[in-house]
Amino acid sequence: MVTFVDTVTLHLRAGRGGNGCVSVHREKFKPLGGPDGGKGGDGGDIILVADPQVTTLLSYHHSPHRTGGNGGFGMGDHRSGYDGESLELPVPVGTVVKSVDGDVLHDMIVPGEKYVVAEGGRGGLGNAALASPKRKAPGFALLGTPGQECSVVLELKTVADVALVGYPSAGKSSLIAALSAARPKIADYPFTTLHPNLGVVQAGDSRYTVADVPGLIEGASEGKGLGLEFLRHVERCSALLHVLDCATLEPGRDPLSDLDVILAELGAYEVPEGQIPLLDRPQIVALNKVDVPEARELAEMVRPDIEARGFRVFEISTVAREGLRALSFALAELVDQHRAEVAVEVPRERVVIRPKGAKEEFSIRVEGGTYGNIYRVLGEKPVRWVQQTDFQNEEAVGYLGDRLERLGVETALFKAGAVAGATVMIGTGENSVVFDWEPSIASTAELMGSPRGTDIRIGGSNRRTTAERREQYHEMMDARAAARAELEEKRLASREDEE
Repeated sequence: MVTFVDTVTLHLRAGRGGNGCVSVHREKFKPLGGPDGGKGGDGGDIILVADPQVTTLLSYHHSPHRTGGNGGFGMGDHRSGYDGESLELPVPVGTVVKSVDGDVLHDMIVPGEKYVVAEGGRGGLGNAALASPKRKAPGFALLGTPGQECSVVLELKTVADVALVGYPSAGKSSLIAALSAARPKIADYPFTTLHPNLGVVQAGDSRYTVADVPGLIEGASEGKGLGLEFLRHVERCSALLHVLDCATLEPGRDPLSDLDVILAELGAYEVPEGQIPLLDRPQIVALNKVDVPEARELAEMVRPDIEARGFRVFEISTVAREGLRALSFALAELVDQHRAEVAVEVPRERVVIRPKGAKEEFSIRVEGGTYGNIYRVLGEKPVRWVQQTDFQNEEAVGYLGDRLERLGVETALFKAGAVAGATVMIGTGENSVVFDWEPSIASTAELMGSPRGTDIRIGGSNRRTTAERREQYHEMMDARAAARAELEEKRLASREDEE
């Protein structure tokens, strides 16, 4: 049996960026022509597309795991890798994209609009792009970063002008089939409709959409029957059409009691903030199945009571197509009135481009550990730089250290209380990197609190001053003169002994 699916959880992983290339240009008489490694390709994004031809999320219910294409590796001769293929996922118009925590990320109500739900990774730079006057021939390249991994919840809310509400088997599917070209499943048992059906109705110069949603029973606002699955699809409709069955054979049921139950459930349902409550929206009552003689008598009997409540009432028959034209024009009038009010109340949204202000590029979080404090570096740039570093290459590790120093990480670590040998972690989770911090000589020299011109990180200097070198030179020359004089005395003494 096909189940009604309008909420699914997608597990997404965008494509990984390709690694950069390490290459040196070589040709005849030019064995070392300089670095020419190309950049790796970017990973493919995962994009949601609002497609009017898609009406269900059932395909994502069966296969919720989706992956984007990986980028290609860079190549020599300045050749870049290919970009990974982006994955476009068509979803019905009216799909709300939420995080696992329930936060609304995007509302796809415009046909054809796109939303990048998972961004692909960046391709790594080749050694040609890393060359500089100080590093003329880099022996390393940057790695590609992994694509974004996330889980999102897709919740379908039907976008239509008019919603047909009523008990199961009240004739809603037959009515939408009679008013439009929609062909929903029609049968004589409850809950025949298991997913919303949309139909387009043309009434004179007015065109509007009608939604046939699963039937409503008592307690639907609490989740009974198809409960919330039904009421969720009524939220976006501007008008409601109550379809009442005048030929029901169930004991204890009549059009007035059915209407009371429907109104009670609509009133108990809480719509999202900013939307009009369901009972405050325009409503029309259709007394269906008047082609049956007993049903026509019952419709004529209850009509005055319903009109006394302020509802416009139409007696219709979907089999005999009686009263459908007048009902379609009445619905068109409500829809046109609502569209005119929306056009007046909601002005056209102005597109304002605001430059991004300066934001904190990283932060230091001190965490207590068994063997002392752990200093965790968090931020988009440091984490991305770690992901791009090949830790098997010493030159690449040195390049990472230079980047972190220029960003000011070492100064921030010193201010946070880190000392030489402290445990420092960059990032979180499995991709974090742990190392023992060894501050560079150039970092925070003015903050060390040592006397001017000295640095406590550098041991005592044994270098002689100019005066000390001059004194030691004179002492050495005097010692040499004394040694020569002593040798001369010994030589003269030995000559006198010979004579």
